[in-house]
Amino acid sequence: MTESTKGLRAEKVHFSYGDIGCLHDFSIELKAGRFYGLIGPNGSGKSTFLDIISGFISPLKGKVYCNGIKLRHYSPADLALILTTVPQSIYLNFDYTVHDVVMMGRHPHIPRFARPKETDFAHVEEAIELMGISDLTTRKVMQLSGGEKQRVMVARALAQDTEMILLDEVTSNLDINHSISIMKTMLRLVKNDGRTIIAAMHDLNMAAAFCEDLIVLDQGKICHFGPVSEVISESLISKLYGVAAHLSNDSDGNRHIQFIYR
Repeated sequence: MTESTKGLRAEKVHFSYGDIGCLHDFSIELKAGRFYGLIGPNGSGKSTFLDIISGFISPLKGKVYCNGIKLRHYSPADLALILTTVPQSIYLNFDYTVHDVVMMGRHPHIPRFARPKETDFAHVEEAIELMGISDLTTRKVMQLSGGEKQRVMVARALAQDTEMILLDEVTSNLDINHSISIMKTMLRLVKNDGRTIIAAMHDLNMAAAFCEDLIVLDQGKICHFGPVSEVISESLISKLYGVAAHLSNDSDGNRHIQFIYR
C-alpha cells in the first residue's frame, strides 16, 4: 500500500431505503491525514454517507475502497483496526460503567478469551483523560446525561486507536466548552498523528474553524467538495439552509459566520 492509496474512495455509489432515494451516484476521494467536515441540511444524507463509507451498510450500486482495498473485502475485525465511528444515537442495553464502555474500544486489539494488557489500559486512561471524564469512570452509563454519554462514546473511539475516525454530529448534545475540546482533540490527531477525521456537523462555525475540507450534501448529492475557504459562502448557506448570513475573517484569517436572525 502506497501513500496515494491510503484513505477512502467511493465510485458512483447509490443507496436508497426502499423506494426512497437517499444517496445518488456520488464519487469522492478522501485522502488520509485530513480533517473533513460533512455538512448539509437535515435529510441530505449525511448519516447514510457515513454508514456507507464505514461499511455499516452496503451501497446498492457502486464501490467503496479503504486504503485501496474494496471495503467489502475486509472482515469486521480487520476493519475495526482501521476505522471507527461515533454514532449520532447511542444504544446501550446494559448498564456498564464508563470505564468498561471505553475499554470496549480495545476489543479489536484483544485476542478472543484474552485479558486486556497494560497497553490496553493505557489507551483507555489516555482517552478518558482527553475527554475529561476521569470523574465518571465508576459511574453507570445509564445514569449519565446525554452530553456525558456522548463524551464517553468519543473516548471509546479514541481508545480504539484507529487511523480513521468518523463522527456523526457528536457535538449536538454538548455545551460549547466540550464541543471545542473534542474538535481540538481531533485536530491534534490529524496534525500530530496523521489521522483522518470525517465529521458530520450542523455547527457551520465549528466546521469552518476546525475542518480543512468540506463535503456538502444536498438532496443526496455531493454539491460541493474542497477547502473550507473555497466552499463556504453566504450564497451557499442561503441555498442550503434558506437563511441569510454574513461572513467575515478575523486578524488570524479564521472565518466567522454571523446569521441574520431578523
